[in-house]
Amino acid sequence: MKGKKWLITVLIPLVLLIGVLGWVLKNGAGVEKDPAAPIEVLNIERIKVTKIGFELSVSNTGPKPLTISQVMVNDSVWNYNVSPQAKLERFDEGKVTISYPWVEGDPHTIKLITENGIITEGEVAAATLTPETTWSNFLNYGLIGFYVGIVPITLGLLWYPFMKRFSRKSINGILALTVGLLLFLFVGTLADGFEIGAEAPSVFQGNMVVIIGASLTFLLLIGFDQYQQRKQERKGYSPFGLALLMATGIGLHNFGEGLAIGSSFTLGEAALGTFLIIGFTLHNITEGIGIAAPLLKATPRFRDFLLLGVIAGAPAIAGTWVGGFIFSPIWGALFLGIGAGAILQVIYVITKMLIEDHRKHNEASVSWLNLSGFAIGLLIMYFTAFFVKF
Repeated sequence: MKGKKWLITVLIPLVLLIGVLGWVLKNGAGVEKDPAAPIEVLNIERIKVTKIGFELSVSNTGPKPLTISQVMVNDSVWNYNVSPQAKLERFDEGKVTISYPWVEGDPHTIKLITENGIITEGEVAAATLTPETTWSNFLNYGLIGFYVGIVPITLGLLWYPFMKRFSRKSINGILALTVGLLLFLFVGTLADGFEIGAEAPSVFQGNMVVIIGASLTFLLLIGFDQYQQRKQERKGYSPFGLALLMATGIGLHNFGEGLAIGSSFTLGEAALGTFLIIGFTLHNITEGIGIAAPLLKATPRFRDFLLLGVIAGAPAIAGTWVGGFIFSPIWGALFLGIGAGAILQVIYVITKMLIEDHRKHNEASVSWLNLSGFAIGLLIMYFTAFFVKF
């Protein structure tokens, strides 16, 4: 009987809510007024430059169906074709093909007009053939990711023998420097995620996807960490375990860097793409130093360095492939959110470890050496970022 009463208390509010919503949907909210303009949201998700013209991937994320009725290129009405059909139901996707004699390097503006006169505009900043998904391009993009990710991370790890000579306090200073590096990466990853998320259709709430991805990743990693500690009845991380966490978080960040490079080449901004390769290579050397810092309290093997370099750098290769061939803003926002959460968890772990080490030796939790290392880490990332910001 008690179980039935509990079920009734759950069902009554639910039934009443369904009734209210049904009434509003059927009869309206009580204010009868025609909208000033139809509510239509047509998104241009990708513009591909082909030999015969342009190919646009579009989607309808508005509340009602819409029909594409006209296309303009550089303010001139132009012939087009929509597949599978010009009318798009909500969340339907389509492909708009336009035969147009584009000019290499010139900007082109494309406007899609619905039957209700709503205009959606897309731009090709500098027209050039969009790279096709061929084995040659696949390998070339992968090589770019290798230069940007694995090479600089590995070069940074080569500082390990030099840093191994440091004292305990100096090692803690290096770890504090690492926290500065990671904090800059965390903020930068969030900012990049928000920028990419803003390009996604508003109905998908790209910025919230970044926040949700970062929050859940951070909490899941913290929860998994505590579970492992209870299971193994130990406290803290092993040096290699901490370096592995750092490599994973930085790897997810480098995936975002690969996205930026791959998409810049796809959009015809080859000069920008080359500039980003040089910039990210210089920028990412410091990340290798940060990954090596926790290993100063251990004696790692060569294969450990190799594994860490691949984990931290290889996602840049995957990022260039995704950015160059199948980039989607909403997926990019999600991956960057996950990366930000992973980086934040590593910041938490290293900071906690530093505080516990100082307490163990009856020292102040924050020393001038640690503060200086933290500030230097931030400044290193800030000044090397000049090579990748424009």
